[in-house]
Amino acid sequence: MQPFLIALQFLTSLPIRLPGVPSPEQLGRSLLFYPLVGALIGTILLGANALLAGSPAALHAALLLALWVGLSGALHLDGLADSADAWLGGLGDRERTLAIMKDPRSGPIAVVVLVLVLLLKFAALLALLQHGDTQALFLAPILARATPLALFLTTPYIRQGGLGQALADHLPRHAARYTLAATALGALLIAGWSGAGALLLAAALFAYLRRTMMKRLGGCTGDTVGAVLELVEVVVLVGLAL
Repeated sequence: MQPFLIALQFLTSLPIRLPGVPSPEQLGRSLLFYPLVGALIGTILLGANALLAGSPAALHAALLLALWVGLSGALHLDGLADSADAWLGGLGDRERTLAIMKDPRSGPIAVVVLVLVLLLKFAALLALLQHGDTQALFLAPILARATPLALFLTTPYIRQGGLGQALADHLPRHAARYTLAATALGALLIAGWSGAGALLLAAALFAYLRRTMMKRLGGCTGDTVGAVLELVEVVVLVGLAL
């Protein structure tokens, strides 16, 4: 139960209190529950969608997006902003890129990327609501939150120390593979061909972003993990809305 609570506390803004200080092993196991936390977020979004039925479509989509961002505490958007600044400002240099990521200030590139991501999410939600397709509200959070598990399973974590290092060092690798397989199967069972399309989009983007990180950094950081999560969420929403 403790690993699930750790995942819930880290990935959401829900008022979760841990019964004690988690061990490194429990931190590693918490990654296995990230897709489940995505399912919980999706369930909350579906409930809110039902409550908002009959409201103006644009307002409906905006309120769902605000709830979505609020549930995550904008944690992954922060990682996306830092990564965007670092990728442009790093000028291809690994150490410069890592240094910019550690800077808490956001530059104009970060602002532009965040605006575009939120705009795409809003437009996709609006299109999905107009077509009465709500599967994406459940599917996108699950697939997006499976990506940190996939990254820590396949990609070196390059910042020494801290939470990310504990996650990387103590992830149960066999269980992680089974969890990812179960998540993919669940997407197919939930959404059929739409789920298959979402999986392909998520996998293709994940592979591209991972290759880009490996080429520039030689691995991932907490910021790039958050960036991948956000971008996968966007591509799944947009893909299902088209």
